[in-house]
Amino acid sequence: MWKYVVKRLLLALLTAFIILSLTYLMMKLLPFQRPIGMATDQRRYYEAQLDYGYVIKFTEEKTGFGELLFTTEGTSIGVDGDGNYLYYYQRPILEQYFNFWGNILTKWDWGTSTAIQFNASAMSIIGSRLPVSIGINIWSVLVSVPLGIALGIWAALKKNKPTDHIISTIVMVFISVPSFIVISLLIKWFAFDLKLFPSQWPDATSSTQNKILGYFIPVMALSFGSICGYCRFTRAELCEVMSSDYLLLARTKGLTKTQCITRHALRNAMVPIVPSILAEFIGILSGSMILENLYNIPGIGGLFVLAINSKDYSVLMVDMAMFTLISLTASVFLDISYGFIDPRIRMGAKNNG
Repeated sequence: MWKYVVKRLLLALLTAFIILSLTYLMMKLLPFQRPIGMATDQRRYYEAQLDYGYVIKFTEEKTGFGELLFTTEGTSIGVDGDGNYLYYYQRPILEQYFNFWGNILTKWDWGTSTAIQFNASAMSIIGSRLPVSIGINIWSVLVSVPLGIALGIWAALKKNKPTDHIISTIVMVFISVPSFIVISLLIKWFAFDLKLFPSQWPDATSSTQNKILGYFIPVMALSFGSICGYCRFTRAELCEVMSSDYLLLARTKGLTKTQCITRHALRNAMVPIVPSILAEFIGILSGSMILENLYNIPGIGGLFVLAINSKDYSVLMVDMAMFTLISLTASVFLDISYGFIDPRIRMGAKNNG
C-alpha cells in the first residue's frame, strides 16, 4: 500500500512538473509584456527580473540579445552610480526556464506582478485570494453532497414511480444548464427582483450580515450541477446493488427491505460514490472561474482569467500551479481512498493466481 502511495505521489509531482514546464515555455514564446508605470517603478521591476535571472543589463546597447526591453536613457532616472545609462535585454528562454525552477526550489519565489498589482509578489496576490475560493467551494460541497445523495437514494427507492420520474427529469434539466446561466438567473431573481441577496460579492467594508448573504448565490450556482451529478450517480449505483443476488439472498433470510438497504445496499453503493466527491470538487473548482468573474468574487478562479487578459505571466503561473496542485492532490486522495473505503481493494497488488 505504502509503495503504491509513494509511486502515485511521485507520478503526481512529475505530472505537475510537466504541466508547469509546458505552461512556462509556451508563455515565454508570447511577446514580452512590458510593465506600465513610472520610470523608477519600471527600473525596480527590471532589477527584480535581473535578480530572478530573466533579464540581463548592460551599460551600452548590444546586438544579438533581441529587442531592447528598457533603458534609462532619456528617462528621469538617468544614469547609474558610475554615470552609465542602463540597457535591459531578455535572457534566452532556456536560461530563464532553469532560473525559474531554481528560484522556486531554492527561494520559493514565483516572481512579481506586471499588471494586476505592479511589483507585488505573485504569491502574496494568490494568498490573499485563495481563502475566498476555497471557502465558496467547501460550502458548495457541504450543500451538494448530502442533498445529492439523499435525492439519489429517494429516487432509487421509488424506482420507476412518479417520484423517480420527477427527480430524474429535474436532474436532467439542471445538469444540462451551464453554471453561468444558473448564476445569471439567480442574480436576476434573488438580487434584482426579490432584493434578498447582494447582486455582487460584498467588499471588505460591508457588514457581516451582507458578507454572509453574499455566499448564497455563488454557492447555489455551483451546487446545482453537483447535486444533480451526485443524485444521478447514487441512484444508478443503488439500483444496481438492490438488484444483485446477495441482496435477494438477504431478503430470503428474513431481513426487511429497510434492513437490506441500510446494512448492505447503501454500504456497498457508497464505495464508488464517496471517492467521486473528490472528483466533483475538482470540477467545482474549475467551474468557479467563470462564476467568480460574473459575481465579481476576488478568488483565484477570477484571478486566472484576469491574469490571462492582462498578460500577467507570473501571477498566471502561480494560479496554474495552484489549480494543478489541487487537482493532482485530489486525484491521489481519490485513488488512495478506495483502499480505505473497501478493505478488499489492495492498491498495486499483483495477481499471483
